[in-house]
Amino acid sequence: MLSKEKKAELVKLYGKNDKDTGSTQVQIAILTEEINQLNVHFEKHIHDFHSKRGLMCKIGQRRSLLDYLKASDLHAYEELIKKLGLRR
Repeated sequence: MLSKEKKAELVKLYGKNDKDTGSTQVQIAILTEEINQLNVHFEKHIHDFHSKRGLMCKIGQRRSLLDYLKASDLHAYEELIKKLGLRR
């Protein structure tokens, strides 16, 4: 789970202003950070299958948001995947 400070930092980095928590880029950045934290968790807790289901849900949600962003604004999509270091 992300701390309030980390979320605020991501909103500042990827949002249009400090209150822009709902834009697609911010949502993707927050999901990416949560996914990265869960991957670190699974290195230690291999058999945590309940959290793996949550991870898969987050990956699917991020995938949907990335597809939407790609369809609506290709330039912003390409910029975002470069910033986040996604392999697409």
